[in-house]
Amino acid sequence: MRVVVAPDKFKGSLTGAEAAAAIAAGVREIFADAEIVTLPVADGGEGTVAAAVAAGFEEHTTTVAGPTGVDHQAVFALRGATAVVELAAASGLDALPAGPDPMGATSRGTGDAIRAALDAGARTIVLGVGGSASTDGGAGMLVGLGARLLDASGTVLPDGGAALARLACVDLSGLDPRIVTTSFTLAADVDNPLLGDRGAAAVFGPQKGADEAQVVELDAALAQFVEVLDRVAGTDCAGLAGQPGAGAAGGVGFAALALLGARRRSGFQVVAELVGLHAAIAGADAVVTGEGSLDEQTLGGKAPAGVAAAAIAAGIPAHAVCGRSLLDDDARAAAGFASVLALTDLEPDPEVCMREAAVLAREAGRTIAQHLAENVGATIGTSTRTKELTS
Repeated sequence: MRVVVAPDKFKGSLTGAEAAAAIAAGVREIFADAEIVTLPVADGGEGTVAAAVAAGFEEHTTTVAGPTGVDHQAVFALRGATAVVELAAASGLDALPAGPDPMGATSRGTGDAIRAALDAGARTIVLGVGGSASTDGGAGMLVGLGARLLDASGTVLPDGGAALARLACVDLSGLDPRIVTTSFTLAADVDNPLLGDRGAAAVFGPQKGADEAQVVELDAALAQFVEVLDRVAGTDCAGLAGQPGAGAAGGVGFAALALLGARRRSGFQVVAELVGLHAAIAGADAVVTGEGSLDEQTLGGKAPAGVAAAAIAAGIPAHAVCGRSLLDDDARAAAGFASVLALTDLEPDPEVCMREAAVLAREAGRTIAQHLAENVGATIGTSTRTKELTS
């Protein structure tokens, strides 16, 4: 019996590694002699570095500027000359010291983290974006890498997207020269452009605390950034601003495309390659994945849907453990889950679910394994669906 346990994080309660360990412990209660492979996954956002570390990358800690400019510790992962830098760790919402700062928050810490990875010997960098606190078009990231943003009087602009409205000059002479010889991958699932009704400010600004008037102000400031950068960057910044993914992470996607020469790829697919997901799944009898909430966003490219698709392609049943499930039976079947078991099926009180997530995830793993054992002759190692799990 070989089971691969590959969940994403349960936000607010369990990391991907903790969820994998708990589910695996439950499976082992039923299949004591099973080969259980734990392989935490992510989709390019929070948890991407942790997934890489669990797969054998070395964790490095560095000091970076937080979203409000206050220094804090962030981690990146390194294996050989390949580094994984996670924007959420350096410049994410969870790194805010207080409440949201939609107009002043910066991505500068992400540039600091990239520079630290370069110092550590990285020449291939995966930039996982998601959970950004800022809407600065990646201007702060460029500052962290040595650029200077100046107003008409030659004064350096303060951090944040709002300040870009006064941008008159971008000085790229101090930009880290190692960027030219480094390969960058933008791990991003969102396909939004930088500007307009589907842009970074309009779609994601409200999630970072921006009101209607601030969204309009930020979008205009980002347009000013594109116009000024277009004059000095040597690339078609105006065209790149309209590319899918340019609006990712408050516009960090745009700066990565325009100045780092990044290539955008699906965040989950990048992580799947980094951790060796497809090789791990090959020959398994069952796969268990999951995350905090299974919902419509899950179906739009989140990690559990990706794991399920990989399992289906290999002819292996995929099961999901989650904190809660908002998917109806049709959506669950379309996603390819043979069964879904939510922690709220085991404990209806959400607060208890959050507090006792590890215990409940273990129970969920045991329950799934029990159903697998009951159907072992008919389903294990085939594409036949297992018996549905109910609360």
